[in-house]
Amino acid sequence: MVPDPLRKEFRRRLLSWFDEHARDLPWRRTKDPYAIWVSEIMLQQTRVAAVLDHYDRFMRRYPTVQALAAAPEEDVLAMWSGLGYYRRARMMHRAAKMVADELGGSFPETAEALKKLPGIGEYTSAAIASIAFGDAAAAVDGNVERVLMRVLGWDEATAPMSRIREAAANMLVVSRPGDFNQAMMELGATICLPRGPLCLQCPVQQQCATRGEHATGERQKMTTKQAAYAFVQRVSKHGDAEVLLVQRDKEASLMPGMWELPAIDSAAEDESRRLLEVRHSITVTNYHVSVYGCEAVMRRDGEVRRWVAVAELAEIPLTGLARKVLKKLKVMPPSGEWKPAGVDRLELDVVQS
Repeated sequence: MVPDPLRKEFRRRLLSWFDEHARDLPWRRTKDPYAIWVSEIMLQQTRVAAVLDHYDRFMRRYPTVQALAAAPEEDVLAMWSGLGYYRRARMMHRAAKMVADELGGSFPETAEALKKLPGIGEYTSAAIASIAFGDAAAAVDGNVERVLMRVLGWDEATAPMSRIREAAANMLVVSRPGDFNQAMMELGATICLPRGPLCLQCPVQQQCATRGEHATGERQKMTTKQAAYAFVQRVSKHGDAEVLLVQRDKEASLMPGMWELPAIDSAAEDESRRLLEVRHSITVTNYHVSVYGCEAVMRRDGEVRRWVAVAELAEIPLTGLARKVLKKLKVMPPSGEWKPAGVDRLELDVVQS
């Protein structure tokens, strides 16, 4: 149990700070459980800045859970493209179908009931239930875990997740559970940072036992790999600019069924045809990627490929790397909605990044 004097002062200071300094985020302007759910799924392992544009486009495309449930999975993955961790989108689509078809379009109102939906675990269920319905459930994500460990002076050896969740539940303000959970997450995201916490700006500095960084275990080391892809284009008989894409195996462990540029052996390519070099990270691997302009690419056994019109690229589920490359080659716009360019020819710049 957290000592009562510390708990009371911590709650008061934290909520006062949140009321004054909370970021104005679109999902905080509503109590709609669908909108809150979409934001929470998008924010898993993804920064707020990266989510904002995607969230706006996604909600305009699928404003209700019924609209999302009725959409083909490939369309949902295309709208998700750029956020990564595509299993989130697939599970969200499955959950939307369950809510629309089996629950009459209404979300469960408690954390325990929400956990029965695909893709909703301990943290997400508590976040949705507390924010949308006022359910007194403590939400513990990485930010909240870090705040509690520092405030209480715990380290990884003495603070198993069960103990952290117990402390979070003990700290929770049951009259404002949604605000309290968001305040804890906000503190961890903006002040109580993993490296170099801004302790002098912290509203609960006086209640914190650590007042600075605490010891953490070693992070898994990143590995480096080389990769090469071909950019193949043509003009169709209708005059449309098209790009050749191949589909990842639908049983692949990463990004199954997503579309990407054809992989090639860089050793066999003429360096004068290299269009682009880019770095891209997936989980714990840093890829150094070279992209070559090619007139054709030999088909591999069992490979599924298709020519995709440039104007339709935003409508199919591309891998994050493919989207990044196509944006850097100015085949797709860098941000915002897709606006078709002229199709007479594609202007390509050689880009180093």
